[in-house]
Amino acid sequence: MIKAFFKAILTFYILLSPGLFSSLQAQKTLSKAQTSAQKFATSLYCIDNFYVDTVNFEKLTESAIVEVLKELDPHSAYISKKDVEKANEPLVGSFEGIGVTFQLIRDTITVISPIAGGPSEKVGIMAGDKFIKIDGTDCFGKKIDNEYVQKNLRGKKGTKVVVSVLRCGDPELMDFEIIRDKIPLNSVNASFMVSDAIGYIKLDRFAQESVKEFQNAMEQLGDKGMKSLVLDLRGNTGGYLNTAIDLVDQFLDENRLIVYTEGLKSSRQEWRSTTKGCYKKGKLVVLIDEGSASASEILSGAVQDHDRGVVIGRRSFGKGLVQRPFNLPDGSVIRLTTARYHTPTGRCIQRPYEQGTEDYYKEMTKRLKHGEYFHADSIHFPDSLKYKTQGGRIVYGGGGIMPDIFIPADTSFSSKLYTNLVRKGVFNKYTVDYVMQYREKLKQQYPDIHAYNERFTVDGDMIAAFKDMAEKEKIEWKEEDFQRSEHFVRLQIKALIARNVWDMQQYYQVTLTEDPGLKKAMEILSDDRQYHKILK
Repeated sequence: MIKAFFKAILTFYILLSPGLFSSLQAQKTLSKAQTSAQKFATSLYCIDNFYVDTVNFEKLTESAIVEVLKELDPHSAYISKKDVEKANEPLVGSFEGIGVTFQLIRDTITVISPIAGGPSEKVGIMAGDKFIKIDGTDCFGKKIDNEYVQKNLRGKKGTKVVVSVLRCGDPELMDFEIIRDKIPLNSVNASFMVSDAIGYIKLDRFAQESVKEFQNAMEQLGDKGMKSLVLDLRGNTGGYLNTAIDLVDQFLDENRLIVYTEGLKSSRQEWRSTTKGCYKKGKLVVLIDEGSASASEILSGAVQDHDRGVVIGRRSFGKGLVQRPFNLPDGSVIRLTTARYHTPTGRCIQRPYEQGTEDYYKEMTKRLKHGEYFHADSIHFPDSLKYKTQGGRIVYGGGGIMPDIFIPADTSFSSKLYTNLVRKGVFNKYTVDYVMQYREKLKQQYPDIHAYNERFTVDGDMIAAFKDMAEKEKIEWKEEDFQRSEHFVRLQIKALIARNVWDMQQYYQVTLTEDPGLKKAMEILSDDRQYHKILK
């Protein structure tokens, strides 16, 4: 039966695509594919009829597909039916639920912040609230994990859930009836003025609504007097190609090549800029790092190749393979690599992966060992990878985008102490507790983030309490480690308190005051001669 099923699929495949196999070479390829498919179908037939125990064929087939795709390249992937919706969520830009950012602190669901405009905020859920019951059932203890939370708090728009909340200062549980709704996942994490003339936008991913979010942010910054822009793509792993193209179109003059794709079985396809766009002329800096990938590299590569702006940071990830989704009969999906991205000068964004997937994903560790995160001269490019921008500047291919100005990684948080504080969640536990205790006092003393940024300090008493909490979590507090990371520890505590009092944007407004990449961007944008010299 299984063998016949596979033969039927092959026959359908051949009849459906007669033009695909017209050449002799294509016929040879079909013969090889047909032989391999028959071999696999025969193996399943033998297992089905002669194996000693009962077999889960669905699981077996999925495992086979996963292993086959691993042999192709690092980014072709199989997504099971139950995971398809979850995989698309960050790019679609919304999900349905109650609208809170949470963390499991001491086996309890603790609200980090309600999402602005979401159902939880509307009924009065606050940062620091602890969920004790969901629909009358206890929801704390070792049984609680992220999957449990999503299963019980997410749900269809319009459905109801009752949560019983423990709030600091109230001995009694408070019941909140929340009607689930569509919750936006914003891709613009922050947008604000960093000086009288320089605006800043942090883009987290290239999602369905990213262009609209970007344009709204640009309009608000323009109203505040923005003349120059810093676009922060650090840690942005990419997203939709069309979104990347539309965002690049915001910056380039008409009919400029943005990106092109090409593959063995995919002919060259080009995308060019149009007359549309909200920022065709102003000065621009793009921030990237080793976490910037795919769509981030399309944008930064196009900006660099057309001498449209200055790229600052560290060499990007190097993910330039195009994935196309193919739906399988059971609702699962194969995301198959079909082509490669190239920047306008012809640079291939994808770094090599011939040594296998495992070696490919060790690339970041290798960069660290070679000193690439700290010294620009540790990165060597052969002359064969040399390209020239529209204005004649030399840029290099070979995978990833090498910035115009290198910014070394900050090592102040690389101590074992800092790593353990993050791993054990001490930063979040301490700042949630602190804000629960002092929220009203903080709001009275600091009416906005500017007052908070200028006047609030993490004092010695706070560090002592923070240290006590760390030691209760069985973290060894070595003074030399603390001294190495002290500045960053204090900054993180201050920033997380700001996030819990206000929102994620305020977190960035605190941390970016000490950011070397942003400082360099502001220096360059404030000096016309320096800015234009880099681009010549």
